[in-house]
Amino acid sequence: MRLDKFICKSTELTRTEAKKVLKSGEVRVNGEVAKNAAMQVHENNTITIDGQVLIARGSRYYILHKVVDSICSNIDEVYPSVLNFIEVDKAFDLHIAGRLDADTTGLVLITDDGRWSHNVISPKKQCQKTYRVWLRNEINDEKLADLVTKFEHGLQLQGEDSLTRPAILMRVEKEDLVDEMSYRSEVLLTITEGKYHQVKRMFAAVGNRVVALHREQIGRITLGDLAPGEWRALTAVEIAQFL
Repeated sequence: MRLDKFICKSTELTRTEAKKVLKSGEVRVNGEVAKNAAMQVHENNTITIDGQVLIARGSRYYILHKVVDSICSNIDEVYPSVLNFIEVDKAFDLHIAGRLDADTTGLVLITDDGRWSHNVISPKKQCQKTYRVWLRNEINDEKLADLVTKFEHGLQLQGEDSLTRPAILMRVEKEDLVDEMSYRSEVLLTITEGKYHQVKRMFAAVGNRVVALHREQIGRITLGDLAPGEWRALTAVEIAQFL
């Protein structure tokens, strides 16, 4: 992780205060003075401030049921940051592993472990993310079969050089419908990447429009009984998926 972040995880210093300490020349990495806040450090490095060895606190991992009109950002903007919902110390030192749009609800993973979040969001890791999608136009069974094939083979999105990675599209089982009237316009889509507005753009590419979007699952992690706006710490088993 970045050296300034390591200092924050090892002390009570803020990021601004950590940078001031670095500029003063008080920080050493493996015996050498280090002033670059962006310097990457690792577990086997010895990092000191005025000779005092720093030991980073353990990383934190949370799940949140995101509500509409909140944003996956570390600052409040037009809408509040989802980090306002996480009632822990230094919540704004955390970051979101896989962002959702302001109008999208559902599962958000939050951590301060950069390598862990990389394993969640990197397309190379093939982590599946499942979304419940409500569409403007209904899809009959024949059309659905055609779309399943297209999504599996990849779609050409406007402005992209390559096709989307293979995706899984399926009808929501009737017993799982939020509203039985939406049977032909409610589907589940599973993808392994996260291009800008990807789900919305994929359906736009096949002549439909997403009117509501909800992320249900990342890897084997689901929302379970979490109500909108609620959060909890991830279990050791859930965390281990992406280590």
